[in-house]
Amino acid sequence: MRKRATFAVLAAATVLGGLAAPAAQADDVQGETRITNVVVNGGKDIVVGTTKAKTVTATVTATDASGIEDGDVYLWRGADPENPDGFIVSNEDAANCVASSATTSTCSVTLTVDPAWLFNTDAGTWKVGVWAWGADGDYANVDAFRTTRLQRYSKLTANASPEPVKKGATLTVSGNLTRANWDTQVYAGYTNQPVKLQFRKAGTDTYSTVKTVYTGSGGALRTTVTASADGYWRWNFAGTSTTPAAKATGDYVDVQ
Repeated sequence: MRKRATFAVLAAATVLGGLAAPAAQADDVQGETRITNVVVNGGKDIVVGTTKAKTVTATVTATDASGIEDGDVYLWRGADPENPDGFIVSNEDAANCVASSATTSTCSVTLTVDPAWLFNTDAGTWKVGVWAWGADGDYANVDAFRTTRLQRYSKLTANASPEPVKKGATLTVSGNLTRANWDTQVYAGYTNQPVKLQFRKAGTDTYSTVKTVYTGSGGALRTTVTASADGYWRWNFAGTSTTPAAKATGDYVDVQ
């Protein structure tokens, strides 16, 4: 439709990674069209690594007395939608709209985030903008209906040694916390972060926290404990606004 095509022309100049791009106009409603809900990636954070592009689904639910013809979702960050620091548009020329009644539809689009376009400063909170168009030409545009988070994929390892170990002896548990560095397209250590050391006794299903250790240079983790029982040792990172939570695979230690 004409209004959708106009928006697509504006979005064609989109640039990610801290560069400005043209945006839609400020919040604008013409006629009876109303936006009632928007969901991006099922309500989950968008987590991106160093090489693979991530495509997520976004839906907009809207109503209009004449029915809903189309919808669209876009992401942006910064203080001003007219001059954003980053802008991500949908892949489709038109949304897939499914009517739940004569007046209400939910329209789906996809958005692709490629790490090749990103800088580390792009991690964090993004605003979710949305359009909806009624079948009679009415429309609604809200630049910041809600927010979503774009995060740098994280990895966490654990190694307990020696294996096996005598009961009462000292056990050393090490590991490494890394996350995607979009500036260099490699994984790099995440320093000065609190990470929980956890233990699960053999034959049980639940991990218990033993202590909290902060990551050092290169994201390194290292601490000692007293070996008391057979079981699994792991590190558990709670995550931050820019980096998702991560749990290492438990390392089994036989205590003799």
